[in-house]
Amino acid sequence: MTAPAEKPRPKVHPERKRRVRQALTIFSVAAWVTGCMLLLLCARMIAEYVLHMDMPSWATWVAILHGWAYIAFVIATLNLGLKARWKPATWVVTAISGVVPLLSFFVEHWRRREVTEKFQLNER
Repeated sequence: MTAPAEKPRPKVHPERKRRVRQALTIFSVAAWVTGCMLLLLCARMIAEYVLHMDMPSWATWVAILHGWAYIAFVIATLNLGLKARWKPATWVVTAISGVVPLLSFFVEHWRRREVTEKFQLNER
């Protein structure tokens, strides 16, 4: 008995590939920036509140910059989600990953892998 042959996947239109690839790149950059800023913010908060260290005045900018980076991350998530036609639950889980330390790095990796496969971004 032979194994059933896999049905060939339909080709993704080149313009759609381009748009999804661009959205994925913006999302990845936003995820990494947000993740790094969140780690820096956690370190600052531990130093200030746990270790009772005096923080210089510029350290208050860490929280502000993380906030702006997170807003950019949510916008990038919505952009990619619209282009990749994600379900709302996928959007929410992805957006929340920007406020849990280290999670944005993992979610970025998972989303990159699934979007690359679904839209055949490694194929010409």
